[in-house]
Amino acid sequence: MAINSTIVKVSLNITDMDRHYYQSHDLTIAQHPSENNYRFMIRLIAFMINANEQLSFTKGMNSDDEAELWQKSLTGEIDLWIDFGQLDEKRVRKACGRAKQVIIYTYHQGKAKVWQQQNKEKFQRFNNLTVYHIEAEGIDAMVQRSMQLQCTIQDGELYLSNDDLNLTITLENL
Repeated sequence: MAINSTIVKVSLNITDMDRHYYQSHDLTIAQHPSENNYRFMIRLIAFMINANEQLSFTKGMNSDDEAELWQKSLTGEIDLWIDFGQLDEKRVRKACGRAKQVIIYTYHQGKAKVWQQQNKEKFQRFNNLTVYHIEAEGIDAMVQRSMQLQCTIQDGELYLSNDDLNLTITLENL
């Protein structure tokens, strides 16, 4: 018997002073059974960083043909493709060929540095690719089935809080 995904409801208020984006989002997100709380929150952080009315979660881990997050134009073209972790070159090439902009967020410091060094030369040919590393220690403690989060982005840092925790999340451009 297969284990079902966990449905998480998120009420999110974003104040992004870097992009002048101020919006509330009510999200319903599926957490895959094999996805730990830390990775789930990394996906949510990536949404916050790139928040837009057209940005949406996809089938994610269940699909080879879709990004985990993407933003499509009104004509159906993929404007932004967002993925996570240490992807193989084939998936990166596919994403860069299909989307105007591709962002990969890594989240395990040691693995990310090794992966980036191994693929640096291969990835330089993709003009529409950006890779960031997210450092978000303690973020997994925020996960609940229903969450209310406040997000402030200023000077490239993300401040995330709920009723119990206040965390600072940093981004490093690899």
